[in-house]
Amino acid sequence: FLFLLTFSAIGHIAPQQLFSDVAVSLWRMLASFLIAVIAGWTFAVSFYHGRRAKVALPVFDILQSFPTFAALPLVVYFWGASSLTVIFFLVFTMIWPIFFSVVSSLKLMRHEWAEVVKISNLRGWPYFRKFLLPVTVPSLITGTVIGLGEGWEALVATEIIVAVKSGLGTF
Repeated sequence: FLFLLTFSAIGHIAPQQLFSDVAVSLWRMLASFLIAVIAGWTFAVSFYHGRRAKVALPVFDILQSFPTFAALPLVVYFWGASSLTVIFFLVFTMIWPIFFSVVSSLKLMRHEWAEVVKISNLRGWPYFRKFLLPVTVPSLITGTVIGLGEGWEALVATEIIVAVKSGLGTF
């Protein structure tokens, strides 16, 4: 941030503009992050086992391996140079580490824990609070750290390529 302040002074850019651009970029990042966490966790919990997993996991793996910047021109064509385009692209970038981290933790969970859930007949809110949340939170944190790193890397590049009116990419 000190580098940005120094650069804005050298480039004769008002600090108010810098703070405004940082705030807009952070807002985009926060919105993208929340969507990616909710969607990634929900998809992971829904598709980690069973018949749906046999179809969904290979599809998600193919989508994850698709180079995200290759999809950017198509998204810009449909939505134009807007914050929605940047947010969509960031969600598409951040969701995969979160999704695959949670899926791997659920697949590597001890078999005895799943048996305890069946025996104790946990359903609904108690299932979520006493089993699902404690099992997935460590991997959710790990996937979040990786996803935020990838998202921050893609944020400025996306703002530059999309040519939005405000944000660190325009700065």
